[in-house]
Amino acid sequence: MTSIFARAMGADFDRLHPQLRRRFSVGLDSGEACTGHGVMDRIWHGRAFVKPFLALGGTRNILIPRTGRDIPFTIENVPYTDSHGRETVTFVRTFALPGGPRRFDATMVYSGERDCVLDYLGTHQHLASDLRFTAEPDGSLLIRSGEHRFREGAVDVRVPELISGDAEVRESYDDATGRFRIRVRVVNRRFGPLFGYEGSFTAAYTDVRSHGVRAGLRPVREEIRA
Repeated sequence: MTSIFARAMGADFDRLHPQLRRRFSVGLDSGEACTGHGVMDRIWHGRAFVKPFLALGGTRNILIPRTGRDIPFTIENVPYTDSHGRETVTFVRTFALPGGPRRFDATMVYSGERDCVLDYLGTHQHLASDLRFTAEPDGSLLIRSGEHRFREGAVDVRVPELISGDAEVRESYDDATGRFRIRVRVVNRRFGPLFGYEGSFTAAYTDVRSHGVRAGLRPVREEIRA
């Protein structure tokens, strides 16, 4: 058994920088969780019309409705078994913005049916996106989102491209500084850039069997639909 990310990438996983391989090996098999601490050099938004949507998403820890520079940042990647029996890894990002911290929550599982990692966003997993992971020639990691779906009660719909955003995440490791670098961009195919951030962080690993999953890290509701 390997991590959900190694399963999704197959042989391509071995092409990642060794530090990225370790970071994305967090899972029930490795028994490790990873916590990153660093600084976002910049958190940015697109044009003014996106602000109400970001504010609405912010009520469920989806995206960040604030901008800023040199913002302290934490990311928690903790594996656990969810209520549906699936291996899950948290991607909970906390930004220490002026006026109070804001969170961007996601939980990820591997889908053999869709042959990709599923990214459930927010406190209630209302949004699900397909993620495709690729190792770049320099050993960095490129993550691109695919189809987005909205799930709430009996509602089960694909999010139209007109109002959705394509996410691109690039993560690398800088041997000179001993830091991971990350850049995130979310772009609408018609209206252009919507949201993003970029910065760097260091990572520490803990035994998840000893520490468990801290209170408040798991979502309030877990969605079974992909």
